[in-house]
Amino acid sequence: MGNEALERVLKSYLGQEIGPPDLGRDPVNEPMIRQWCDAMGDRNPAYLDAEQAAKTVHGGLVAPPTMLQAWILRGIELATPAAEPRDKQLGLHQVLSEHGYTSVVATNCAQHYERYLHPGDRVSATTVIESISEEKATALGIGYFINTRTVFSDQHGEEVGSMVFRVLKFKPSQPAASVAADAAPSRPRRLRAPRGHDNGWWWDGIDRGELLIQRCGACGVLRHPPRPMCGSCQSLEWDYLVSKGSGTLYSYVVLHHPQIPGYDFPLVVGLVDLDEGTRIVSNVLDCAPEDVRIGMRLEASIEAVDEELKLPMFRPAVGSGRGEG
Repeated sequence: MGNEALERVLKSYLGQEIGPPDLGRDPVNEPMIRQWCDAMGDRNPAYLDAEQAAKTVHGGLVAPPTMLQAWILRGIELATPAAEPRDKQLGLHQVLSEHGYTSVVATNCAQHYERYLHPGDRVSATTVIESISEEKATALGIGYFINTRTVFSDQHGEEVGSMVFRVLKFKPSQPAASVAADAAPSRPRRLRAPRGHDNGWWWDGIDRGELLIQRCGACGVLRHPPRPMCGSCQSLEWDYLVSKGSGTLYSYVVLHHPQIPGYDFPLVVGLVDLDEGTRIVSNVLDCAPEDVRIGMRLEASIEAVDEELKLPMFRPAVGSGRGEG
C-alpha cells in the first residue's frame, strides 16, 4: 500500500469515537481528592477543608481541576489482536505499525475546564480521533501526528472539561550510512528536561553537584519542582537551600514497559520525602525492585548519566533497615 492509499485509510478514522464512553467507577469523592492533594503537595483549603471551602464561591469542597482525567482512568489492559479492535485508536496505531511506523511518543496535552467538580458528581468521557496530520519529517523520524479529543461530562450529560492529546507515530531514523559497519553503536541518551528561566538555576546546581531546594522568600515554604510563584502565599520572592540528599521513600512504581531507549529496565521511580521537608521524583538504584519498601531510608548522589547530563539518584542508605511494607 502506497502513501496515498495509506492516507486514505487513515482519513477513514477521522471523527470516529475510539470506543464506548469511559465511565468513572466511583463518584467524585473526598478520599481521592485528599490522596491527589497529598501526592501533589497541594494544600488549597477549597479541596481539603470543608469549613473553609463553604466560605468560598464554591460553597463547599471541590476537586482540583487537574484531576479531571483521574476520575475515569482504567487499569492497564492487554490488547489482543483482533480483526476489528474495540478501541479504534489501537486499530489506527496497528495500521501505522504494519506500514513501518512502529514507534510512538507523546508530544503534548492540553486540558480545558468548564466548571469545578463537586463530591457526588459522576464523570464520563468520550474520546474522538480529531485529526491526523500529513506525513511529517521530525528529528525522531518521519511520521504522523495524531490528535484525540476527550470530552468529560457529568451525570446530567453536561460538559465539564475537555482534553486534546497528541502523539507522533513514526518510523525511527536510520543510522547514518557513513558510520562504519563494525563501529559499536552509541548508547541512547535519556530524555532531556527543558531548561528555562524558571528552572535553569536548579540545573546549574546539579551540574555543580548540588541538589537545591527552592524556598519561598515570604513564608519559607519549600517547593519542588521549581516554579516562579509560591503555591501557599503567591509570593514571587524566593531563594534556595542545599539539600543534604537524605530522605525517606514515600511511594514508588516499577516501570517494565514501554522500554524507552536510554533507560535500564526494570526502572524503579521513587517519590522521595527529603529530610528538609519537600519531595522529589528520582530513580532508586542498587536495590532490586522486590526489595524496595515504602519508608526505607535513601541517600542521594549527583551522577553523570551520559557525557552531557547529570541527575540526582537515590540508593538505600548505608546501614539502614527496611521501611514498613
